[in-house]
Amino acid sequence: MTTVSTNDATGRGGRHDDPAVLARLAALKAATAPELKAQWRDLFDSEPPPFNRRYLESRLAYRIQELAYGGLRPETIRRLERLGEELDGGDRKKRSLRADRDRPITGTRLLREWQGEEQVVTVTADGFEWQGRPYKSLSAIARAITGTRWNGWVFFGLKNHRART
Repeated sequence: MTTVSTNDATGRGGRHDDPAVLARLAALKAATAPELKAQWRDLFDSEPPPFNRRYLESRLAYRIQELAYGGLRPETIRRLERLGEELDGGDRKKRSLRADRDRPITGTRLLREWQGEEQVVTVTADGFEWQGRPYKSLSAIARAITGTRWNGWVFFGLKNHRART
């Protein structure tokens, strides 16, 4: 795992304009996908997730700064955990229900006509199913159908692409 030195003895980093860190952050935009994945392996000691480039860049940028300037203070982490428990009483089931509150009920069938063919997606307990294959996201299904990137919620009419949330 790569370690980056901090700017002061507290490990918090007094200045946040270290030229080496700024150069690493700027280089993320020019890096190829394989280079970003290699950096992920180096900085996180794990395989990179199969998410889009923007996600990898964002998490890598955060990690580079976290290692250089320090992460969240322990008291901040404890406060965030307390606030989360106030919302759901520490109940993981409630937490996941809150995260999934907009998700259609398991068994719901989503219909969409695309280029004259009706596409049917079934909501499952752990994701979605289209043409007998499981998917974790509607966006992945929309991309498989159209060959282009779509917000799956917009593609299937569950969210108005013009509405602001």
